[in-house]
Amino acid sequence: MKLEIKQNILLEHLNYVIRGISTKNLRPILNCIKFELTDEGLYLMSTDGDISIKTFIDKKNIKKIDTKGEIVVSGRYIHEIIRKLPNEIINLEEVIDSKLYINTTNSSFTLNCSNVNEFPDLELEFNQNPIILNQKLFKTIINQTAFATSVSETRPVLTGINFKIEGENLECTATDSYRLAVKKIKLENKAKENSNIIIPTKNLNELIKLMNSDEENIEMHIFANKVVFKFEQIIMMTRLISGTYPDTSKLIPETYELTLKVKYDDLYDAIDRASLLTNESDKNTIKFETNKEIALISSNIPEIGNVEEKITVEKDNESEIKIAFNSKFMMEAIKALESSDIKLMFNGEIKPIILKNTESDDLIQLILPIRTY
Repeated sequence: MKLEIKQNILLEHLNYVIRGISTKNLRPILNCIKFELTDEGLYLMSTDGDISIKTFIDKKNIKKIDTKGEIVVSGRYIHEIIRKLPNEIINLEEVIDSKLYINTTNSSFTLNCSNVNEFPDLELEFNQNPIILNQKLFKTIINQTAFATSVSETRPVLTGINFKIEGENLECTATDSYRLAVKKIKLENKAKENSNIIIPTKNLNELIKLMNSDEENIEMHIFANKVVFKFEQIIMMTRLISGTYPDTSKLIPETYELTLKVKYDDLYDAIDRASLLTNESDKNTIKFETNKEIALISSNIPEIGNVEEKITVEKDNESEIKIAFNSKFMMEAIKALESSDIKLMFNGEIKPIILKNTESDDLIQLILPIRTY
């Protein structure tokens, strides 16, 4: 393999595939990146067994292709070398004794290559009827739900986002059993088959970091144990989480004893300030109490002090509410709504708090209260 390529072009694609290498050293080959140079261009590939990433540099973006071939080299070292070289033409050449020679006008490096045959098959297949979504919308779905997933491995299914596809309806759900985020959208094209899958949240967060365009689409190719995403010059595969996702549909009430409308900035900022006097050991507890058109938000750390904030609210009836909740959970839920006005809905001090934006019902946030009253 021998080629000449501009540093910034190669680095852009190395930045993609470096996300697919293993951070553990159980199998050294999983720490590597595979280079495959063909008549069409250069393919870069990586995998850690859980996710796989493949990207393509078209031959028109390569200055010169001398010899086709394939090599496997340490991902971390090749990435760091290319990252720190100046933005000029880089020569890459496989030389005798399975070594990669990298040189520019003033720099030269030699890296040992690994056995190409040991590099695993990435299993990047496609099906005939992918789910197609706009990249900007897909990123919004993940950003509005991912924070609610669990970080504990005691219940693996809760560490992922549940994608439920029925006809033209897509529902994405995330929960850690203390809070819930549900995003619903209409697909432009009706799905040929219904799906109910759980995708690891950490893999979805890596995926959206690879996306550069808000206008382009992303394809989801769903299989029994994996999903393959295809967009622009990038293909990424992620394994699915096996198991049955809990039915959360019954957690969302159809009626409410009290609904409040409040300004996003007023609510978020007041909770943000009140959270200064909370702590993890007390579940970051904040108290929320209405009195006519005023809501009092308060918190305290006995050995430090206390804080009280007042905000104006609009109520749909004369009922009052006294409730407490985790400030961190509430702020993340508010932030996800991306709305100038927010609806807070209550069914008493021990029932879940529901949050929606005032324009639509496509996103629902649920938070369990903390018993203090």
